[in-house]
Amino acid sequence: MVELLELFSLLVVLAAIFSYLNHRLLGLPTTIGLMAIALVFSLGLIALGAAGFPGVIDRAEWILERIDFNATLMHGMLSFLLFAGALHVNLEDLARVKWIIGSLATAGVVASTLIVGSLTWLAFQAIDLELPFLYCLLFGALISPTDPIAVIGILKTIGAPKSLETKIAGESLFNDGVGIVVFLAVLGMVEGGREAPVTLLDVELLFVQEAVGGALVGLVLGMIAYRMLKSVDNYQVEILLSLALVMGGFALADRLHTSGVLAVVVAGLLIGNHGRSYAMSDRTREHLDTFWELVDELMNAVLFVLIGFELLVLTFTPHHLIAALVVVPIVLLARFISVSIPIAVFRLRQEFTPGVARILTWGGLRGGISIALALSLPPSPERSVILTITYAVVVFSILVQGLTIRRVAARLMGPARSKQLGAI
Repeated sequence: MVELLELFSLLVVLAAIFSYLNHRLLGLPTTIGLMAIALVFSLGLIALGAAGFPGVIDRAEWILERIDFNATLMHGMLSFLLFAGALHVNLEDLARVKWIIGSLATAGVVASTLIVGSLTWLAFQAIDLELPFLYCLLFGALISPTDPIAVIGILKTIGAPKSLETKIAGESLFNDGVGIVVFLAVLGMVEGGREAPVTLLDVELLFVQEAVGGALVGLVLGMIAYRMLKSVDNYQVEILLSLALVMGGFALADRLHTSGVLAVVVAGLLIGNHGRSYAMSDRTREHLDTFWELVDELMNAVLFVLIGFELLVLTFTPHHLIAALVVVPIVLLARFISVSIPIAVFRLRQEFTPGVARILTWGGLRGGISIALALSLPPSPERSVILTITYAVVVFSILVQGLTIRRVAARLMGPARSKQLGAI
């Protein structure tokens, strides 16, 4: 317990120092700046190790092994970050684009998984890198869902138009459930040594258990918390109730083998809309918002520092680097195709601003969840390749796409971009 507290304290200290340096020297959005500085710091440690100080790298790797990125994010920080993000998503705005969000979060993820898996396998064959098709499909499953933490964390710092933010953030909040179902289904095939695809019934049952079950758990617990919040007017008690909802809800959903991700998202949407409007005083709303904004900033800071430090535990070979360069455009192409198809269908009934598919493509950021899923793979030579190319996509997504999304949107929309973006 003492060791865990010391490790978390170290991460918070580093996050604070990096945040200060970013604010004073770089001026980048906090999450991007923190990860960039952590990457440079990691490269510095690697350089020290190569210069004759191997103990530095050994110590850093020992610390990262004790932290366990997968467990820390997926069973710790994730519930807080998702609740904080969902708390400020307007349900009415979400309802207006529910069909396009639903199609992107379901059919879009499945289509992207198949496209990424197939093109990655073909590309790796061309560069003489052996990676079985099922592992390529596994990579497609873990990289296709956009990361709500990365998306919301960056969108709110660049001043994206509300309607565009609703589409991208809404999709990212819900597509993880589908992505995890596909990931688990393909992982089951890999571990079972099966070459035949899973049956439609298998996928449907897994989807009902994980996604639908998680949403129901979140709805029930959210309603219970809402009733309790409505019966008191004490911001300390109400903040504690929100904490209990997040921590207890995620743990219960996980114990019931349903999606804790969707449980927390649904509960956050319920409390953030009906709870804030009908069960809280102005004073409680102010304190609740301040508290969860602080939690969100702290968790995001630590998470993006951790993402930067994961560079230290990756194995890079020339083949891996070439594979990473090949995979980044494949993921972007798959994203563009999987976004364009639903938009083309819905364009028959409604108008879309020109360029929206490209904006949604460039704004579909990947982050810590993809890395965590890659780290959850059982030890194997294939795991090393998947982890490296996943990390490359995430770093490109956050540093390049995250820093340029505003300019890309402005260029696509033209001089009247503010008015047009609001209509997307």
